[in-house]
Amino acid sequence: MNANKALWEKGDFTRIAECMRDSGEELVKELGVTDGLQVLDLGCGDGTTAVPAAQLGADVLGVDIASNLVTAGNERAKALGLTNLRFQEGDATDLKELDDEQFDLVVSIFGAMFAPEPVDVAKEMVRVTKPGGRIVMGNWIPNDPTLVAQILKISSAYSPPPPDGFVSPMTWGVEDNVVERFTQAGVPEEGISFERDTYTFNYPGPPSELVAEFRRYYGPTMNAFEAAATNGRENDLRAELETLFIEQNLSDDGGTAIPATFLRVTVER
Repeated sequence: MNANKALWEKGDFTRIAECMRDSGEELVKELGVTDGLQVLDLGCGDGTTAVPAAQLGADVLGVDIASNLVTAGNERAKALGLTNLRFQEGDATDLKELDDEQFDLVVSIFGAMFAPEPVDVAKEMVRVTKPGGRIVMGNWIPNDPTLVAQILKISSAYSPPPPDGFVSPMTWGVEDNVVERFTQAGVPEEGISFERDTYTFNYPGPPSELVAEFRRYYGPTMNAFEAAATNGRENDLRAELETLFIEQNLSDDGGTAIPATFLRVTVER
């Protein structure tokens, strides 16, 4: 079993994605999406950015390694009447089902960063992008003080060490690494640019309930709780996460609104 596939088919990431819809829509509005633009959303989940891109008129293909998320994405597209949007299963390290120079825009927001073999991922994204096209990635930043980097940092402290040769997905949040990977894929360094951006997690209940959602439905957090349970530290992990969520919550109406900073990468093909 592919470990990355197993991770993202665990739980139900659509429950977490519901907290991210507003920010996904706002990001897509900034990408200059037009009618007929050929868009690939890589590591798309159930369509947090693919759906708004299609609603703006692009022809969108969402590719994800998790079959349950592909099914959920196709169900969303059908329910919304988006005939210009479809989802299929695929691996960001080897997009063998996709043609060279097929897309005007390749988007991967917190998706391809989690695939192994990052140099292969960069090469594949470049390969399927048309000359003159763009790649836009959103990557969490290691040791950033905001939400997601801290969730992953806390969770890793309760988890067994990764296997030999493991490359942390958080390395995609380091500019030098991104430059190295895309230049190896044939992109000149001057074609790669960066900016800090924000995704906000919006949830109608209090922070403790959102922690419970992550515990039940988000693969990395689920794994951390399973590991913590082996030595009776589940409550410690829950308490650390609840403290983090409460401290970072900006909502004053009983709900949860937590911003998380990420590195936005733009690659000009």
